[in-house]
Amino acid sequence: MSMPTRAPVYLDHAASTAMLPEAIEAMNAVYAQPGNASSLHGAGRWARRLLEEARETIAASLGARPSEGIFTSGGTEADNLAVKGIYWARRQADDRRRRVVISSIEHHAIVDSAQWLATQGAELVILPVDDAGFVSPAALRAELAAHADETALVSIMWANNEVGTIEPIADLVAIATEFGIPMH
Repeated sequence: MSMPTRAPVYLDHAASTAMLPEAIEAMNAVYAQPGNASSLHGAGRWARRLLEEARETIAASLGARPSEGIFTSGGTEADNLAVKGIYWARRQADDRRRRVVISSIEHHAIVDSAQWLATQGAELVILPVDDAGFVSPAALRAELAAHADETALVSIMWANNEVGTIEPIADLVAIATEFGIPMH
């Protein structure tokens, strides 16, 4: 007697996931047309219009202004831009703000950015996690209570792609907000 076969279950959606058929259809329609959104000719203006319409739609869904949205090539570039950009802006405004707080289970895009900032004068603070992979809100509160004036930002991933922990992000954001610290 043979074992029944099952379709494989894909469990790596944090890294990559299949597009919805509607998204594929919309993208294929765009891919069929030439156009560099930075070009001044007709095809370029058409591509720029599509890009700006997408920016407006995304911004509206997030309650943001279109000018607040930046398109990057992917998650690593976006993480680099966020962590380094927030750090440098905060440090430029107040040279005491050199601390970058992350968890011990951050994605390498965050760890690498934070470690690079440490070579530029940042102080890297790594919050521990418990046996289940959770960052303690109390540990974050204690860190910020002691060093809020020196902290540039906190970066803690909501859902860990390796251990599956879903952090109590609302609590962590509330604590960072209480101390006036941006959280990525």
